[in-house]
Amino acid sequence: MSFKSIMREFKEIKEGIGSISSRGVEGKHWRGRARSHIAPDETPEETDQIDQGQWANLPPELLLDIIMRVEESESSWPARVVVVHCASVCRSWREITKEIVKTPEQCGRLTFPISLKQPGPRESPIQCFIKRDNATSTFLLYYGLVPSEGENDKLLLAARKIRRATCTDFIVSLVSDDFSRASNTYVGKLRQVFKCEWMSNFLGTKFTMYDSEPTFEVPRQLARRTSRRFHPRQVSLRLPACNYCIATITYELNVLRSRGPRRMHCIMHSIPMSSIEEGGTVQTLTSIPETFNSQFPHPSSSIGKELVSDNSSARASRSPVLAEGSEELLVLKNKAPRWHEQLQCWCLNFRGRVTVASVKNFQLVATAEPSHNVPAADQERVILQFGKIGKDIFTMDYFYPLSAFQAFAICLSSFDTKPACE
Repeated sequence: MSFKSIMREFKEIKEGIGSISSRGVEGKHWRGRARSHIAPDETPEETDQIDQGQWANLPPELLLDIIMRVEESESSWPARVVVVHCASVCRSWREITKEIVKTPEQCGRLTFPISLKQPGPRESPIQCFIKRDNATSTFLLYYGLVPSEGENDKLLLAARKIRRATCTDFIVSLVSDDFSRASNTYVGKLRQVFKCEWMSNFLGTKFTMYDSEPTFEVPRQLARRTSRRFHPRQVSLRLPACNYCIATITYELNVLRSRGPRRMHCIMHSIPMSSIEEGGTVQTLTSIPETFNSQFPHPSSSIGKELVSDNSSARASRSPVLAEGSEELLVLKNKAPRWHEQLQCWCLNFRGRVTVASVKNFQLVATAEPSHNVPAADQERVILQFGKIGKDIFTMDYFYPLSAFQAFAICLSSFDTKPACE
């Protein structure tokens, strides 16, 4: 049997399983209305047989070869959705797919939803773009260089700006139509606090980034220490229900009202300074949750949905990756631009990725001291760059050690108006 015929039968099996599931749901709903006191006769053995199918009995060597060919051939979206489908066939396919698909740091590709929480590649950036909709206060992050003509771009993350009396929240989700923090599509948030009982930020120059999950596996006792308010029905039994503070973004005040771009500092609470030193690494999630098989999207939807917990408390725990004072944190700062005499403006080399002058444009580099074991070539290496290319369209390119979610949240802070910093 040829490789194409195998993949053709695989798609037919997927469509058949989907039709069986839909008919089962409709039948159950009809029986529930007609005879509410009678439960349908369903046996676990039949369900397992439908979920596994005949593809679960393939020899491991053949299965490994099939998935490796699929992973190598489909390197870009939307064709890469076939790799996601391979992992959703059955348990054996999922386990082998998890072994073959590498992290973005290793392969430079985004495949599963967990890839959005993993560090980017070290050599070449992952290039994305952001669309802003002022009417709905939403921001959509897409995978690709620029928007395509057919508007078939891959949606990675979406954010909505919500103004409140004491703060402004940017709620980040996996989909563009559900920003509820009780939803399983909730990823995290960026909060700009103006005034509360434990901090004061009248000028709105400070932002705090929260993740719905720890950046790596943590003990349950540590996760229970978080103080938060939640409804009992919103608590997940598999994931800790709390907020994790993973970064703080601060914009310097321009007291003298001097001409120049914004100056910002990003303190990454979950990334140590040693990560950018020679041989340094970042702890990250590498395993896929158990709900992975049931949360795969349709090819036309986003990368996927992953079970996350609800977050509603303003006072959240620090990320458990780095204990207070245990290790020096990574601090990012904007790269200083140069003044162009002929153009009479501040300029940065965005390597053709930014074409419109804007106060929102920036490049972030690491704040390295002589005592740090950071090579001279890496001290000026751009880790994140963001800039405007058209009306409500911006590019975002990020490197290791930032993840897509962290880079997106930092860029969201640039969209907010800051008169005191300009």
